[in-house]
Amino acid sequence: MNIQPLPIAFFVLFSSCYADETVDFSTVNALQANQLGVIINDAHPLSVQVGEYYRVARQIPSQNMIHVRIPNAPHNLSRVAFAKLKQEIDAQLTPAMQALLMVWTAPYGVECNSITSAMTLGFDAQQCVKTCAPGKPSPYFNALTRQPFSEFGIRPSMLLPTESFEQAKALIDRGVQSTFRVYPSTAYYLITADAARNSRAAYFPRSGAIPQKKLVIRTLRQDSLIDAADVMIYQTGAVSVPHLETLRFQAGALADHLTSVGGDLLGKSQMSSLRWLDAGATASYGSVSEPCNYWQKFPNASVLLKHYLAGETAIEAYWKSVAWPAQGVFIGEPLAAPYR
Repeated sequence: MNIQPLPIAFFVLFSSCYADETVDFSTVNALQANQLGVIINDAHPLSVQVGEYYRVARQIPSQNMIHVRIPNAPHNLSRVAFAKLKQEIDAQLTPAMQALLMVWTAPYGVECNSITSAMTLGFDAQQCVKTCAPGKPSPYFNALTRQPFSEFGIRPSMLLPTESFEQAKALIDRGVQSTFRVYPSTAYYLITADAARNSRAAYFPRSGAIPQKKLVIRTLRQDSLIDAADVMIYQTGAVSVPHLETLRFQAGALADHLTSVGGDLLGKSQMSSLRWLDAGATASYGSVSEPCNYWQKFPNASVLLKHYLAGETAIEAYWKSVAWPAQGVFIGEPLAAPYR
């Protein structure tokens, strides 16, 4: 494939379907560790252990550590149980906290909502009337703000999975490592034979190169990726993504697949978004209930790339890329920022 250099403006200038905005790469001020609230489940020893490792690794202020108790780690909470949990968390937050990290794998759902969207935007009962209906627009979609709570009254949130301490430690270490230097990398966008799951392919950037960011863009018509050793972004549509064991993800890599219930993290019906983290990605996304294939319910490739290349963190770039996020759960290490 002949890879041509692409101007930065290709990724930061958008048609009127988004905002008519530019990003000044020299002035970006991404989310800082002292702006992140970290929520620990004291009823889960691994949450406590991983949370302490994260606090030290990211130098999170002790006053930003929030403690709750969620016995038995249910996969899904009722709206009533969630309301009580959120009230307990809200009572421990300060205005300086602009984003939140929940250090656990489960719970990850609140009825048909994800726990990250319910925590950030509030529980959306209307979405549960018909999960395949259009979603409620997020005010954070493609926003330029660096202060989401100060400006919009919302705190983007993410889960840091805790299925094992070794895996959680490796994930955190990848996030920390991502801030040290920019490595030559590739962003892969796969248009597969699964037509129903290609609904966002129209927003895949065209193939090219961004020398300033040491990044190559490859948009490919194929069902899977094999033996790639430089993956920074991998986005596709499929029930299950094969050959992940053959790939090498760069520190700070983002990866996700458009399918019905990838965000059912501990479910068995489709590939869980956790498999991306197991393979070496640093953050991912998936829906916890059947969303149908609205592109707005999944990360928009061009918006995600725009904000990540602008130096924003994984939690900022991922959240800003989803227009209707009620059913989607964000997972990974939130402060990863390879292009800061």
